[in-house]
Amino acid sequence: MSPDRPNLPLRTAVVGTGSIARGSHLPALATLAGEGAVETVAVVDIAGEAARAAAEEFAVARAFTDLDAMLAEVRPDLVVLCTPPSLHRDQAVAAVRSGAHVWCEKPPCPSLADYDAVSAAAEGGPGGPATAFVFQHRFGSGARHVRRLLCEGAFGRPLVAHCQTTWYRGADYYAVPWRGRWDTEGGGPAMGHGIHQTDLLLDLLGPWREIRAMAARLVHDVQTEDVSTAQVRFASGAVATVVNSVLSPDEVSRIRIDCERATIELTHLYGYRNADWRITPAPGVPQETVLAWNDFGPDEPSSHLAQLRALVADIRSGTPHPTSGEGGRRTVEFTAALYKSAFTDATVRAGEIGPGDPFYAAMHGGSPDRLPAVAPEEEQAA
Repeated sequence: MSPDRPNLPLRTAVVGTGSIARGSHLPALATLAGEGAVETVAVVDIAGEAARAAAEEFAVARAFTDLDAMLAEVRPDLVVLCTPPSLHRDQAVAAVRSGAHVWCEKPPCPSLADYDAVSAAAEGGPGGPATAFVFQHRFGSGARHVRRLLCEGAFGRPLVAHCQTTWYRGADYYAVPWRGRWDTEGGGPAMGHGIHQTDLLLDLLGPWREIRAMAARLVHDVQTEDVSTAQVRFASGAVATVVNSVLSPDEVSRIRIDCERATIELTHLYGYRNADWRITPAPGVPQETVLAWNDFGPDEPSSHLAQLRALVADIRSGTPHPTSGEGGRRTVEFTAALYKSAFTDATVRAGEIGPGDPFYAAMHGGSPDRLPAVAPEEEQAA
């Protein structure tokens, strides 16, 4: 945002007008526009008809088919990227260099190398343009409440955790050309689906120390995995399992954390409310303490709107947003480590993937065809 007009609404442009933009980002921007916080001034899509349709639907003044042209003509304060992951690096760098802040959909980038390149472009000092990423599950009132209690030690030490994203995606989902390919999507469900729950788990439990993982392609005719599992040890000593799947007809997103004094559970699908959280005390915890734990306060669902409202406040105050820089990198690093462990059959430790490591440059470690489809056992024996 230009320093000579800090009190004006953030002039915002949306790049990519597909389902996530029209279903989540543009409605959230419209809500904040009604509050005087933002003004959506442009949309961009390589398909001119799609750009014009989105502009008309959401009363946006200008529609473009070229990002660079929009940046030069409009000079927005904030650029929202709703494009495929393979485009995020170049588009985010271009937006930041034009002087705009960036809010980018997940997965942030197809590799750690790409993520670091985006972060480097945004290193302009306090108050300069920054790049943040969509990890909206950190921003609901339920997560804020539980995070505070964990940080205060109210539940005692975290001991055992489970993080589950078991969804279902059929062949029609993968009919979109960029899905299921390493070079365009960056990975399978560990990268594109479970990353939200993984990010929330890391936000609640803090730094991880090591990971041991497996990945497989069991059903879909794609390059990437369609299921993965992992065992994780955190710096605190807590241990966890992480399961990501697009093969599960009974869809659920779940986090469970067993602590010394309580079990915390979150069960939902694509977003939660306060009622989706449950805190079960250990024997002997006073009833008044249990009542206080379960008082989540006013209900703010996890959503793009919740994060966008926090992001706008951070931009206005010059405060680093929690999902920018290292706050977003840790989730991308964790995902890279999961893939490295799965594909090398080795334990991977935090901090070991850097320049020169093949898994720094690509989640598949330089071998995009390393996951052959697994045939049924009877076919293998034939």
